Amino acid sequence: MSALAPTPETPTPAAPATGAAAVVRALEAEGVDTIFGYPGGAIMPVYDALPGSKIRHVLARHEQAAALAADAYARVTGKAGVCLATSGPGATNLVTGIANAFMDSAPLIAITGQTPTHLMGTDAFQEIDTFGITLPIVKHSFVVRDPADIPHVFAEAFALATSGRPGPVLIDLPKDVTQASFPVPPQGDHRTRTTAAATHPAPELIERANTMIEQAERPVLYIGGGVGIARAEAALRRFQARTAIPAVATLKGLGAIPTDHPDFLGMLGMHGTRAANTAVHDSDLLICCGARFDDRATGKLDTFAPGAKIIHIDADASEISKLREADAPLAGDMVAILDALWPGALTIEAWRETCRMNAVKWAMDYDAPGRGVFAPAMLKAISERAGDKFIATCDVGQHQMWVAQHCRFSRPQAHLTSAGLGTMGYGIPAGIGALFAEPDATVVTVSGDGSIMMNIHELATLIRYRLPLKIVLLDNAQLGMVRQWQELFFEENFSEVDLYDNPDFAELARAFGMEAFTVDRREEVDGAIDRLLAAKGPILAHVRIDPKENVWPLVPPGASNADMMEA
Repeated sequence: MSALAPTPETPTPAAPATGAAAVVRALEAEGVDTIFGYPGGAIMPVYDALPGSKIRHVLARHEQAAALAADAYARVTGKAGVCLATSGPGATNLVTGIANAFMDSAPLIAITGQTPTHLMGTDAFQEIDTFGITLPIVKHSFVVRDPADIPHVFAEAFALATSGRPGPVLIDLPKDVTQASFPVPPQGDHRTRTTAAATHPAPELIERANTMIEQAERPVLYIGGGVGIARAEAALRRFQARTAIPAVATLKGLGAIPTDHPDFLGMLGMHGTRAANTAVHDSDLLICCGARFDDRATGKLDTFAPGAKIIHIDADASEISKLREADAPLAGDMVAILDALWPGALTIEAWRETCRMNAVKWAMDYDAPGRGVFAPAMLKAISERAGDKFIATCDVGQHQMWVAQHCRFSRPQAHLTSAGLGTMGYGIPAGIGALFAEPDATVVTVSGDGSIMMNIHELATLIRYRLPLKIVLLDNAQLGMVRQWQELFFEENFSEVDLYDNPDFAELARAFGMEAFTVDRREEVDGAIDRLLAAKGPILAHVRIDPKENVWPLVPPGASNADMMEA
């Protein structure tokens, strides 16, 4: 063997490359196949390095949409979504999407360009303190000042974003760092990632919880978004099958147990079902799985499940006992905890029957008067006819609540909604992310005439990538949820909610190059659903509904969930 030939003890010499090439190489090493972004000056070196890589770049028409699409991609796949933007306004346009991921615990890597290091702090063109602006809404932030740090920074960022309670991580890249040449280590030679071992509660806490379950007469499963994030729905379903405990869910918890399961009582909280809120109020044991006792779910906190003991299961120990003291705090791996809980059947048949009877007694009446389109009935029919491939991506407003109340969900990943932040404009970008994550899914974006205008430019993205997104636009010529609150709680002092000057949305969609049609009457609904589900490309159904239609039931602000208002 030649003295110059490499041996197992002599690593292959590092090849020179740029920081930008190292970024692309680091993304490929993490298995990233899709990123969402928008180019600009400070991030241009990274874009220069992208052609020829294994990574598919999706060009959004606004950086916020890129972040929201990456968020949805992460929720469906369970992998970190990646978004990319330039410095200054590019980075600030990402902020809403980063905050959205933070509030809903979606793993996200936000990569931003930055002015060269020697200009940082000088108010240079398109300079902004991206690190400082995003500090409260990320799990961690990096400003890379040496291109040699790129491999291990990216490795650590992905580990942080996806471990424990997932969330967004920011990587800020000064332009001179991505332009600089340096010796890139061989593939796989960057720092080995280490993550903390999954934690498990003490055996005595599991024993305490099992005793509480065994002694309960009126237990309720309270399911939150943490179940889907942990991919623990199978373990949850096994536990529910063993115990037959009635279940309720938060907005983000829908689908963890199929919403048509006989023991599922619906969503709880402000716009939850009366059956769900009544069961929680009357319970003597609340088993909270991956929920955080959010105010929209609990109503007036000191009246929430007033006679119940609490078992709280969560990956994030800081959520346990934050708002409601847990009698059995179980922090750690949710799958392992659920599988360790009560292995036998319970004697709660009378309680189950009470809950089921209440669900029937207070079931939604879909036989609404009039000839106009009744949105809840249409949404219910779409979800049922789409089957298990159905994924709904929602904007924010009345339509968001109707989707949560009336659509059928067979898995948590089928319901993508901005729950914590309540981001209008989430729906279409989320639909884009969902289709790149799961191309064979039947993805339906449900939007309102207020929300859709927030990111309507993303219709161009649908056309560019020929994405078969099915958009159901419910148009009441109002900011419906704001109008409803002004009607009920502000003495009908309607202020800035009338959208009388909306465009013809079907015509607008056709101008982008997509199929679109309008629905005005109830007898048109069945044909409209057929047309939506049969479409091979992007399609928009412009559905005009009654501007006075409200979402019911409703818990007034500051009230107990037991004091629900009805139509």
